[in-house]
Amino acid sequence: MEKILITLNINGDEHQVHTYYTRTLLEVLREDLHIKGTKQGCRAGECGACTVIMDDKPVNACMVLAAQAQGNTIVTIEDLAQGDELHPLQESFVENGAIQCGYCSPGFIMVGKALLDKNPDPTEDEIETAVSGNICRCTGYQKIIQAIDKVANNEVVS
Repeated sequence: MEKILITLNINGDEHQVHTYYTRTLLEVLREDLHIKGTKQGCRAGECGACTVIMDDKPVNACMVLAAQAQGNTIVTIEDLAQGDELHPLQESFVENGAIQCGYCSPGFIMVGKALLDKNPDPTEDEIETAVSGNICRCTGYQKIIQAIDKVANNEVVS
C-alpha cells in the first residue's frame, strides 16, 4: 500500500503528513504529529474521548479518515489554553470537580466548546444532549454539565 501526502490545518498550523489513506485523523494526530491531548478510547465513535472540532462541529477523530480531514479546520484541546492561562471551560472543569481521572475530559471540553461557540446560552437539556455522545466512568455527568453551564452563565472565577 502506498502512502499519500496530505495537508492538515490543525490549531491554525498547516501540517504535511505522508500516511496511508486508511489511517484515521486520531492516528495521525497522536502517532505522526504527537498531538496527544486527543485521547484514544473505543475506536468506534462511541465514547467521545477523541472529540475534536472540525469546521466548528465536534467529531470523533477515530471515525474520520485523515485524508477526509484535508481542507478542513481542526481544533484540538491543545489550542484552548493561551500560554499558562486556561480556557474558561478548562478552568470550570477543574473548579467544579468535573475532572477525576481526566481521560475523557478533553472530549467533553471540546464538545462543550463547540456547543458554546454555536449557542452561548444553552439550557441544561441542550448541554445534556451535546454531551450525550461522550462517556465518563468517573463523574456521573452532573459535574460536567454544571461546569459547561457555569461557563455559559459567566460564573467561572479566573
